[in-house]
Amino acid sequence: MSLQCGIVGLPNVGKSTLFNCLSNAKAQAANFPFCTIEPNVGVITVPDERLNKLAEIDQPKRVIPATVEIVDIAGLVKGASKGEGLGNKFLANIRETDAILHVIRCFEDDNVTHVDGSIDPIRDKEIIDTELQLKDLETVESRLAKVEKQAQTGGDKQAALLAGVLRAYHEVLIKGQNARTVTFEKAEEREAAKGLFLLSAKPVLYVCNVNDADAVKGNRYTEAVAEAARADGAEFMIVAAKTESEIAEFEDYEERKIFLNELGLEESGVNRLIRSAYSLLNLETFFTTGSDESRAWTFTKGSKAPQCAGIIHTDFERGFIRAEVIKYADYVALGSEAAVREAGKMNIEGKDYVVQDGDIMHFRFNV
Repeated sequence: MSLQCGIVGLPNVGKSTLFNCLSNAKAQAANFPFCTIEPNVGVITVPDERLNKLAEIDQPKRVIPATVEIVDIAGLVKGASKGEGLGNKFLANIRETDAILHVIRCFEDDNVTHVDGSIDPIRDKEIIDTELQLKDLETVESRLAKVEKQAQTGGDKQAALLAGVLRAYHEVLIKGQNARTVTFEKAEEREAAKGLFLLSAKPVLYVCNVNDADAVKGNRYTEAVAEAARADGAEFMIVAAKTESEIAEFEDYEERKIFLNELGLEESGVNRLIRSAYSLLNLETFFTTGSDESRAWTFTKGSKAPQCAGIIHTDFERGFIRAEVIKYADYVALGSEAAVREAGKMNIEGKDYVVQDGDIMHFRFNV
């Protein structure tokens, strides 16, 4: 599945440093605005202890983890919605992503210039929020004028529905609030809203970039961002990007663990960030496992068995007969597929089965 998270933020907040930690692609981490002009795309493996455990049990020839795409997008400045700086490019790139990782500078360092001359994470958050809102307002007002006319003159029910959705968005955007704060009760309204591809409607994770001393507990800046994120119905997390780049230099797992312990961290911020990005995209994992391969497959939460079968191969979905499902906990407790079958713990599910995170699947099909 090629769902993408876009890393955004003002220039020099640590976006590219973080991106470099997340992927093997090396964005040029230079200390001046717009060092990232073309978005750098990295395919990131999702850390999952369950896959490691399955590989330990089955000893397969290959282990293939789930992945998610992360895009490093050029730093945005005030006036982007009007095309300032690289505004048009930035907004076009962000429109193509499915969720936003918004990196906010929460550290002081005289050697790293701030585009606005001082450290103020709430101001920085609002600059980007405002630019996205202004672009959305432009989109909504442009569509609303046309759709209202259609609804009035032709009695078009679909146009009337869309007009209602647009008005709901207009009401919050005009107040300087994000489109994601609007909720719709009806499925048709939600579908119409989705088709607008509004920038400030995308799910967001605010990533507070701090110095290593603040990596565990944060600081006054991160507290302010946490409060603002809660008010916005968004998630937030703390990462020390510079420290993460040092962690990434260690080849040996044990050395990395010692370094993390010295900092008072149980695991790297990068691992937490990848899992958060995965969750932000509304993704979950099912597994296939055996002597040849243990593999994690990515699916959208709420997907049914035939859709998940189609992720492996379109023929599996087209000719779907049934799914044989083993719960992860049963597989680990009993130690093999044969033991699970013998214990009667394998479930046979039909086309309406909603696949759960961690399910181990076998699909039966006929084409």
